[in-house]
Amino acid sequence: MQTVRDSDGETYLLVKRSAESSRVRDPATGAERYVDNEEISVVDGESPLATAASGVPEPVRRTLGAVRDDRSLGLLAVVVDEGPIAAVDLLDAADMCESDLHGTLTEFRAAGLVDEAEVAGQRGYEATPVAVEALGLLRGEADEGDGVGEDDGD
Repeated sequence: MQTVRDSDGETYLLVKRSAESSRVRDPATGAERYVDNEEISVVDGESPLATAASGVPEPVRRTLGAVRDDRSLGLLAVVVDEGPIAAVDLLDAADMCESDLHGTLTEFRAAGLVDEAEVAGQRGYEATPVAVEALGLLRGEADEGDGVGEDDGD
């Protein structure tokens, strides 16, 4: 598999090449189509796996890189749903020791998923917009204003 680009600058994965045409896959949709070979060119130095991953929304990719297991995903969900939340309240809510909780929150901060916040005079954490968007996408929530799932009153 190779990364290719068409004359419009769109990036695809080359699935199969024949003498006159090639089958390419759109990384965002997974849809495949045939194009004439002269319409595409190979992009040197770009990993086809990175191209395949580019079809996943960036907030989700960032979250997947920081979340290690169900417990850490649950921790992020708690911060998104209940935050800003004091660190002592997180420690009470989480089935993690203080060291594991701190380590996971540090990874989330490094990934830009949570920020430190003051909550009732105590140190705490709040979700960033990236984390809120990622959790919404992972939960299958529709984007605001796209009309999906909205009641128009009819």
